[in-house]
Amino acid sequence: MTRQSRFLQIAYRAGLASCVAVLLGCTVGPDFVGPADGLAAVQLSPRADYAQAPETSSENVPVSWWALFNDPVLSDLESRAQAGNLDLQVASERIEQSRARLGIASSAMLPSVGGSASYSREAISEHGKFAALGAPTNAGDFWQLGFDASWELDLWGRARRLRESAAATFEATRYEREAARVTVSAEVARIYLQLRGTQAQLDIARQNLGIADRTLGLVESRERNGVATRFETSSARAQLAGIKAMVPELTQRRNALMNALALLLGKEPRALDAQLMEAMPLPSLPTNVPVGLPSELAHRRPDILRAEARLHAATAAIGAAKADFYPRIGLRGGIGLQALDFNDLGSWDSRFFSVGPTVYLPIFQGGRLKQRLILSEARQKTAAIAYRQTVLRAWHEVDNALDAWAAQQNRHAELLVSFAQNEQALRAAEQGYKEGAADYLGVLAAQRGTLASQTRLNDSATKAALALVNLFKSLGGGWEPDALAAAAQSSSDSLPQSAGRLAASTSEATP
Repeated sequence: MTRQSRFLQIAYRAGLASCVAVLLGCTVGPDFVGPADGLAAVQLSPRADYAQAPETSSENVPVSWWALFNDPVLSDLESRAQAGNLDLQVASERIEQSRARLGIASSAMLPSVGGSASYSREAISEHGKFAALGAPTNAGDFWQLGFDASWELDLWGRARRLRESAAATFEATRYEREAARVTVSAEVARIYLQLRGTQAQLDIARQNLGIADRTLGLVESRERNGVATRFETSSARAQLAGIKAMVPELTQRRNALMNALALLLGKEPRALDAQLMEAMPLPSLPTNVPVGLPSELAHRRPDILRAEARLHAATAAIGAAKADFYPRIGLRGGIGLQALDFNDLGSWDSRFFSVGPTVYLPIFQGGRLKQRLILSEARQKTAAIAYRQTVLRAWHEVDNALDAWAAQQNRHAELLVSFAQNEQALRAAEQGYKEGAADYLGVLAAQRGTLASQTRLNDSATKAALALVNLFKSLGGGWEPDALAAAAQSSSDSLPQSAGRLAASTSEATP
């Protein structure tokens, strides 16, 4: 071979390799651009409609926001719920399923290699065409060992788009677990605060039972002395019975709330009775609440990130559907040994091999490929709408939670005044009745007013705490984005790199 022909051969091979490399870098379908969420315009402060506006700060929302309530029992329940909640365990298993699907999608980009071995004893028909050609018809053994390999060249990025979609789906599953974590932490706090509010209401009922019982004793004594009437005695007994009737309902509600907490912790009914049966006051509320920056709200809300990842997956599926319209080119080869005698398998002359390209070109599919593309595009549009809906819902939740928090604090301040005045009215009515300067109707009205104001005050304190829980939930508290990102980085060998901010662009990628 001359030097010139050798040079031409090397140049031909280099050019062929360059063409293959360029083709392998071609990916059809839309690429991704981060969607504009618009959450920088969110107002993270209550409206100016309330006389007493609670204070907020731009500090980051704590991961363990429940620690701001300074309640060790609540903190303990939250930690146990994070470890034992069955919904979180199911979400973790779904992550493993999604990870396996990602591995399956990634394997399509690699060659497949298989080995085979076979033995058969064969004989041809003495009256067949091979016998007519002179082939021996006696029975004989046939041994074969070999390896097969195949690899589809991802010229149009079909396998890469499928892997990209699977990777985005995997991220969506991870964010789904974190969204469940936010929900669980808020639900534990919500039920715990309702439990403490119910226990406080039980104490209120028992205190009023004591007041009603003393009043009944006074009325009965006055009736025996001919000072009070039967009407006053009957009214006092009715008041006492009405307050007693509140106790069973409150007791049942308390027990149901303790069981609800046990369920969130993955425990059997009554498992928390010993820990929670003793009544404790509602935890104090923080005076200054950290709400973070509006521009970071989309990064703190795992449901927004989940919707974004689903949009990513749906958009990548469009590229895979478009790649189905193009030819598929693969390489297939095999190598092995064949012999009629087992001892001849080690001979060099028993070798065989095959190698060559394969081409598949879709010519007629009955419209299946076109409809699949239409379906993928429709799913992408649905995912885009779902993303915008998730962002808008998050904005509403934050604004409503801020408004509810401010409203309940202002309501609580006024109810404190109402309760103090009702207590004074009750003391004055009881003193006047004892001295004979007032009738029993005034005492009865004062008792009912005091009980009602105590109930409203306790209800307001509970709702104020619940409003704060809803605020932290709407702000995405209860999970740690940095920890999730670190976990993804530490497992980068088995997980895909993040594709960045997700959304569909209408532009096509060019080879």
